[in-house]
Amino acid sequence: MSDLHRSAISARLAKLPQLPTSYPMEGEEDGDGENDSIGELPNIRPPGSSFAKPKQRQKKTPNPDYAPISAVGYFKQAVEVSVPDVNLNFRVYYTPPRTTDGTVMVCHHGAGYSGLSFACFAKEVVRLTNGECGVLALDARRHGKTTSTTSDEDLSVEVLSKDLIGLVCTIFPDPLSSPTFLLVGHSMGGSVIVRTCPGLLEAKYKVTGVVVLDVVEGSALEALPHMHNLLNSRPDGFDSPEEAIEWHVSTHTIRNPISARISVPSLIVPAESKDELAPAYKWRIPLRSTAPYWENWFLGLSKNFLAARTARLLVLAGTDRLDKELMIGQMQGKFQMNVVPDTGHMLHEDNPDRLADILTEFWRRNERVIIGIKKVGEL
Repeated sequence: MSDLHRSAISARLAKLPQLPTSYPMEGEEDGDGENDSIGELPNIRPPGSSFAKPKQRQKKTPNPDYAPISAVGYFKQAVEVSVPDVNLNFRVYYTPPRTTDGTVMVCHHGAGYSGLSFACFAKEVVRLTNGECGVLALDARRHGKTTSTTSDEDLSVEVLSKDLIGLVCTIFPDPLSSPTFLLVGHSMGGSVIVRTCPGLLEAKYKVTGVVVLDVVEGSALEALPHMHNLLNSRPDGFDSPEEAIEWHVSTHTIRNPISARISVPSLIVPAESKDELAPAYKWRIPLRSTAPYWENWFLGLSKNFLAARTARLLVLAGTDRLDKELMIGQMQGKFQMNVVPDTGHMLHEDNPDRLADILTEFWRRNERVIIGIKKVGEL
C-alpha cells in the first residue's frame, strides 16, 4: 500500500496552510459500453468527489489513443458462475492449466477494481510456465460484472472470504481432483485471500502459497484517516471510457496504458442522468461508499498472513516500512518479500511481466519442492 500511503500523506499536507461449463471468449462490446469482449454468458449452476463543477462544462472528445482494448487473448474463457450459498452470479475470467493436475493462480482484485486488472499478468504467467499454471480472476461482489440475487452491500472481509471459498468449491467441487491453488490478492484482495486460505485447506484443497500485493497492515491503517481527502481528487465521472482510461494513465493511477485500456472500462457504468452537462459515465462502485469496511479489511492482516499454513510472499511497489509483526516475521524467515521498482499501487498492472517473473519463480520453488526441504515460510 506504499503508493496509496504516500498519496494519503500528500493529501493531508495539502490541507495545511499551503468452470463448470465454459466457452471461448468472443470479441464484442457489451450493451452498457464496457469492452471486456464477452458475449452473452451461460448461467452456470452447482471509487465520488467534492469538485465544484462549472455550470457550462464542455464534453470532451474521446481520444482514440485511449480506446478500450478487447480482453480476447488475455484469458481463454469467461464464465458466469452461480453460487446460491452466497446469492451471487460471479463473473470469472479463466485460463485453465495445460494439465488437470496443474496449478491455478486465483487472483482477487482490490477495492474498486475488477478481475480484468490481472489480464496482462495472466497472459504472461501462461507464457512463462508454458501453460503449466493457469490463472483465474474474479469480479468480487459489487464489482465488475458480478451480480447478486439479493442485497450485496456487505463488503466485510469475512463475507468476501466466504464468497471466494464458495466460488472455488463451485468451480472445483472435488478437492482430490482439483488443481493446486496459488492465492494472489491485491490490496483489499490480499486480506481476502489470507482469510480464505485456512478454509480451503480445511476443505482438503491443495494450496501451495499465498501472495499479497502492495499492502501492509500498519501503513494501510495509518492512511485510512486521510482517505476521504485523497478521494476528493477523483472526478465524479467521465464523458467516455476513453476519458476514464486517460485519467487513470495521466494521474499514474495505472502506469501501463495497455493494461488500463483493458481494465478501466469495467470500472465505470453509464450514468443515465437527464442532465446533459453531467458526465455520461459514473464509477461502478464509488470508493467512498466502502468506507465502513476499510478498517475491517486490514486489521489483523499481518497476523493472518504469517499464520497461513503455506508458503508466503509479499510483493511491494516500494520500500514501504513493515509493521512490527512483519518485521519480526521477515527476520525469522517466515516469508519471502520482493519489491517491484518504478511501479505504483497497481503494480500488477504497471509491470505485469516482472510480477509474473516473481510469482512464477515462487511457484516453481514451492510447488516442486524436493522431499526433505521445507517450503519458503514453513516452520
